[in-house]
Amino acid sequence: MLHALIMAGGAGTRFWPKSRQRTPKQLLEIAGNGTMIQQTVRRMLPSVDPSRIHVITNGSLVEATRAQLPKVPPQNVIGEPCGRDTAACIGLGALLAQRLDPKALLAVMPADHVIEPDASFTRALNVCVSLAEQADTLVTMGIRPTFPSVDYGYIHRGSRLGANDGVTFYQVTEFKEKPDRATAEGFVASGEYYWNSGMFVWRADTILRCIARHMLKLHEALTRIRPSLGTPEEARVVAEEYERLEKKSIDYGVMEPAAKAGMVKVVEAIYDWDDVGTWRAVERHRLADAAQNVVVGKHVGVDTNGCVVVGEDGHLVTTIGVSDLIVIHTKDATLVCRKDSAQDVKKLVDKLKEGGLNSYL
Repeated sequence: MLHALIMAGGAGTRFWPKSRQRTPKQLLEIAGNGTMIQQTVRRMLPSVDPSRIHVITNGSLVEATRAQLPKVPPQNVIGEPCGRDTAACIGLGALLAQRLDPKALLAVMPADHVIEPDASFTRALNVCVSLAEQADTLVTMGIRPTFPSVDYGYIHRGSRLGANDGVTFYQVTEFKEKPDRATAEGFVASGEYYWNSGMFVWRADTILRCIARHMLKLHEALTRIRPSLGTPEEARVVAEEYERLEKKSIDYGVMEPAAKAGMVKVVEAIYDWDDVGTWRAVERHRLADAAQNVVVGKHVGVDTNGCVVVGEDGHLVTTIGVSDLIVIHTKDATLVCRKDSAQDVKKLVDKLKEGGLNSYL
């Protein structure tokens, strides 16, 4: 049966000062209806019973995450003792699914994407599932690029393998790391590349075999973790094993070598996708006023154009003579930056850490 693994351990630092350690991006209402993680769970419900939805988050966020997901059994929301990137998270998720269902299929989803419409996503997911039922097959969803982004990894597609229900799928020849601008332009011009969405479907036993083949240290850690799951020893064993692991993504650790071995297929997305990477995403999901300002909260502007303004309840933000700014106000911190600097909010958060301003993180 199909299980879902929702990866919800990200810090969302580019959405500071709204996104904080206690309330990161995935727990916020940034775009769409509901918080990011609530939208992700809702999107999976037509395909997966809530009892088979597993959420892995930061250990300090377990209770807050459970509170937002009343349909998901509390024991299915698991906290990692420390972040070790996506490979460890996915390996642990595969063990959790197998504990309930030795023949589990696993759909892996980031917690903080916006996808519309849900019905089109479900159609694409169904095709992924039918492909992933085959032994030694890893399936990913590819997003047709709309511009030469340097912020995403890319998937190089090979031969067309077929189509089902209006959804086309291809062999994958190679995964590419985030490129420079010129390389990204070449990828888009060729028509042979997709953005790497970070969404995957596979059999739990298949991904665990791939981890054993390509990531021996992680495999050994998972082997030691497996017998502890569901016992009083689980938290201690998981913490000990995570502490010894290095950070490594599933793309680098498994998908790149698996693609070279001919194991990976890509299903072309038939839906609109947004990874909601910076505050500029608010412009794509909320209506602008006559001056092209996108406002959440109370704002009064004079000679203000093309700005993103987000305030707190009960607080008025005012602007005069500014254009193309991002202004984010919270009760204890305010961000002002040019829209073209939105990616650099992460650097600002790093600077706050260096300065010991931890109460603002």
